Amino acid sequence: MTGFGAADGPVAGGRLRLEIRSVNHRHLSVQLRVPEELADLEGALRERLGARFERGHVTVSGRWLEAPARASAVSVDGEQARALVAALRRLADELGVPATLDLATIARLPDVVRVREDGAAAPPEAAGALAVLDRAAAACVAAREREGAALAADLRGRLDTLVALAGRVAHAAPARLTRERDRLAAAVRELTGGLALDPDRVAKEIALLADRLDVTEELVRFETHAAAMRETLAGDAPAVGRRLGFLLQEAGREANTIGSKANDATIAETVIAMKTELEKLREQVENLE
Repeated sequence: MTGFGAADGPVAGGRLRLEIRSVNHRHLSVQLRVPEELADLEGALRERLGARFERGHVTVSGRWLEAPARASAVSVDGEQARALVAALRRLADELGVPATLDLATIARLPDVVRVREDGAAAPPEAAGALAVLDRAAAACVAAREREGAALAADLRGRLDTLVALAGRVAHAAPARLTRERDRLAAAVRELTGGLALDPDRVAKEIALLADRLDVTEELVRFETHAAAMRETLAGDAPAVGRRLGFLLQEAGREANTIGSKANDATIAETVIAMKTELEKLREQVENLE
């Protein structure tokens, strides 16, 4: 499922912002794009994300809202300062103006005070970065849950449609058996030229035909799978998407068997509608965690 979450907080003397985006994926795939100062924490960040997300392509982007303090070294070039002060005093004498120099003025003279950053910021503590990650992940998960609730409602509606279609097949099946029985009896009479037939033999053939065309077991199993899918959607067990995918596969097998036994235009059309709904369900289930 798709989702977005963001949070920021104090980390290593600066302020870090993390943004998490997730899109559909069969498995969990994590991509980190964080400042180099967090490189040593990537393992901890991935582990924390693994505890929050089971499926999806999850991208984490981080940036400093306030850069962390970096270690620096200050040096004062005394010789440069004395040379510049002497030169300024000579200039003051030549111009006939007072040479009023204070320490602040001297510090601003070129190359007197040098500040060198060694590029190393204070190493961030895992707790601070993980706290920001947890808040961003919670917001992303909440967005995914909202989408999941809407998706579950859609799936329940499609399951209702499937059950109604299965009921249509169950309603049409007995009449189809009667028609097939009458058709078989008429065909036998035509082939035998109206000769008397053994009623027991005809009854056995009709019974065999009825057994080959009977879809009662398939309908019972199909409705059992539909009930299991409803129960799965209503629960909070992990890996809902995988379980629904398995149940849809089994329901698809039953629909195929019903279609192969149809031998009836109305039932065949209904089975096509069932397969269409099953495919739509399968596409939606790919988005579930």
